[in-house]
Amino acid sequence: MDINFELYKVFYHVARHLNFSEAAQQLFISQSAVSQSIKLLEEKLSCRLFIRHTKQVRLTQEGEALFRHIEQAYHFIKSGEKHIHQIHSLQEGEVRIGASDTICKYYLLPFIRQFHRQYPKIRIHITNRTSPVCIELLKKGIVDLAVVNLPEESLEPSLHVHQLAKVQYAFVAGDAFIDLQGREISIKELEGYPILTLEKNTTTRSLLDAFLLQHNTAITPEIEISSVDLLLEFAKIGLGISFVMEDSLRDMLSMDELFRLNIRETLPQRNLGVLSPANLPVPIAASRFLELLMK
Repeated sequence: MDINFELYKVFYHVARHLNFSEAAQQLFISQSAVSQSIKLLEEKLSCRLFIRHTKQVRLTQEGEALFRHIEQAYHFIKSGEKHIHQIHSLQEGEVRIGASDTICKYYLLPFIRQFHRQYPKIRIHITNRTSPVCIELLKKGIVDLAVVNLPEESLEPSLHVHQLAKVQYAFVAGDAFIDLQGREISIKELEGYPILTLEKNTTTRSLLDAFLLQHNTAITPEIEISSVDLLLEFAKIGLGISFVMEDSLRDMLSMDELFRLNIRETLPQRNLGVLSPANLPVPIAASRFLELLMK
C-alpha cells in the first residue's frame, strides 16, 4: 500500500488534538487542506478514521488502532531528527582515527587534547597500528581518518592525501658509544655497530632499508621491535644505535641521555599525512578533526 507520509502526518496531528482547526495551525496549512488529507487517507485505507460532530471529533476503533502505531513512528522520526541535529552540532558522535603509537605520542597528542577541549561530548576512538595497516583500515571503512607516514609510491585514487609535516630521522646512541659523539661518520661505518630498528612491516623500517641499499650498506639489525619508546630505552642502556624519528628524541636529548650521530650522508625524510576517503563523505566529527590538523 503506497500512501504518502504527509497524510499520516496530518492524521497524527488531528488524532493528537482531536481538532481539525488546531491541527491546521500546527501544520501551517488550511483547515480545508486538513479535511481533504483525512478524506484521502480514509479512502486509501477503506475505513473511517474519525467521527465528526459539529464541535467534536473522536477516533473510530480503526482510527485508535492506527494512531497507536503512527504516534510511535512519529516519535521515532522526531528522535532521529534530534539525533542528526546533535551529530551536526557536535553534541554527540565519534571520530575514528588510525595511527601508529609513535605518531599518536609525538604528533597527534596536542591535536587530540585540543579537539577534546572543543568537543568534549565527541568520543575519540584511536586504533594503533602501523601506517600500512592503518591505510588498509581506512579503505575498509574501519577508521574515518588515517594519520600515517606516507609511502613513497602513489596511493590509489580512492584516498585523499593531505600532507601535514616533514618527518626527519636520526641515529641515536647512549654513553656506551660516546666515542662517536661529535665525530662525522659515514653510514658505511655503522656496519660494524649493533643497530636497533623497528620491525620490517613499518614505514620507518622500509625507509631505512631503502636508504641503506642506496648507499650500498649492509646492516643486519641486532634488535627489531615494534616500539619506538623501547628503541630509545635500549639505546640509552647501551644495547646499540637506534634509528628513530627526531620528534621522539626531544626529552632524552635535552637530558643528555642520548646523543644524535653526525652522519655524513643526508638521512631520509618522510612526509606525514592524513588520509580520508575520496569517494565517501567524511563524518562531521572527523571533518572537524581534519580541519584542526590542517590549520
